[in-house]
Amino acid sequence: QVQLVESGGGLVQAGGSLRLSCTASRGTLSDYAAAWFRQAPGKAREFVASISRSGGSPDYADSVKGRSTIFRDNAANAVFLQMHSLKTEDTAVDDCAATMDGALKYGAGYDDWGQGNKVTVSP
Repeated sequence: QVQLVESGGGLVQAGGSLRLSCTASRGTLSDYAAAWFRQAPGKAREFVASISRSGGSPDYADSVKGRSTIFRDNAANAVFLQMHSLKTEDTAVDDCAATMDGALKYGAGYDDWGQGNKVTVSP
């Protein structure tokens, strides 16, 4: 298991940028594939982005493709999600997750989750 701690959320104006951080406070995150999910108010959890254990094969949801980059910094024991051109539709609670399996798009495939990180995008 890894224990994940998230940071970087907050209030951002539409058109702005942010970077979400997912750091393993216990365990080595480079041993795991990782992903970001989010849940908007009144909606189901949805896949955002994923990355393999090696840092290759990044994958993105269509809703964020072209506006997002997922990457790893193994020296920091962390995975990041950089987003720009934010929209009000990006308002959600974001959550990172890790799995010993290959990177997946489904939350049920992940064993370890962060605490949640709220992002609010104002008009």
